[in-house]
Amino acid sequence: MHYTPSEKYEIIRLVEQSDLGVIRTLKELKVNKTTFYNWYNAYLEKGYDGLIRKPSKVKITWNKINEADRDKVVEIALENPELSSRELAWYITDRYKYYISESSVYRILKANGLISVPAFRISSASDSFKDKTTAVNQMWQTDFTYFKVIGWGWYYLSTVLDDYSRYIVHYKLCSTMKSEDVRFTLEQAQIKANVLNNNIKPKLLSDNGSCYISYELASYLQDNNIKHVRGRPLHPQTQGKIERYHRSMKNIIKLNPYYTPNQLEKALETFVQYYNFNRYHEAINNLTPAQVYFGKENAIIKQRNIIKMKTLNNRKKQYQKFN
Repeated sequence: MHYTPSEKYEIIRLVEQSDLGVIRTLKELKVNKTTFYNWYNAYLEKGYDGLIRKPSKVKITWNKINEADRDKVVEIALENPELSSRELAWYITDRYKYYISESSVYRILKANGLISVPAFRISSASDSFKDKTTAVNQMWQTDFTYFKVIGWGWYYLSTVLDDYSRYIVHYKLCSTMKSEDVRFTLEQAQIKANVLNNNIKPKLLSDNGSCYISYELASYLQDNNIKHVRGRPLHPQTQGKIERYHRSMKNIIKLNPYYTPNQLEKALETFVQYYNFNRYHEAINNLTPAQVYFGKENAIIKQRNIIKMKTLNNRKKQYQKFN
């Protein structure tokens, strides 16, 4: 508890005039004896001015971010409102070759009123398939989600997502949700991933929808040497990565109404491009799915470490120059 100068002065007067003695009076007032004598000595030396609390001396650390860089963070944040503070930190590192921690970006944005509280719970890292993949194209997750096109009815989006990198290998907007739609999506995904003629194919993870448990799909997968794993019924976390992708995608796509399937397809194309090549994922070392899928992960992390060391060394030199 901090006392004002007038409160300190009043306590000193009470102690001076008390018949109880200093110790008992201070006990009644609940004031520490050492604290009181510090006040009293300052009062005897400087009078009332000695009771004015001295401002704390701000300790400037060598790693302090200067005002120009703080302003630059705010400027970049305003230019990229879709980026969270975490994503913004790595965007600045990669784009501007200047390291700044996630926590520093968060504090800067919060101080400038640019931080909002998320309206939903983020799924935990444990909400995932139990057998972790260790490389791209080891396992693909696939699922359908749906959209309503005004005047046209319902359309169904079939997606193939690489489990390791979260990269969207292929997607297709369909008018139905049948096994042939799944087959076509998988066929195109294999062509894009250049695994169509491989002896070892990515394992396929899906739910237990009718199109995924059909005889037609089972025959296709067997003929193409694709092992099929289905999630436990009533446990959507098994396909947690594609479920989270659908949620992120719908949060953006469903902001606008669509009057033709072509409008919806263009919106999906824009989002998938952003998701694959621009969206930083915390679970994959704050890299984009494309960076991991195409094997650039180690080179980028190495470059980030170089940028970090260079930035910290520059801050230290600036500190030593002026202190």
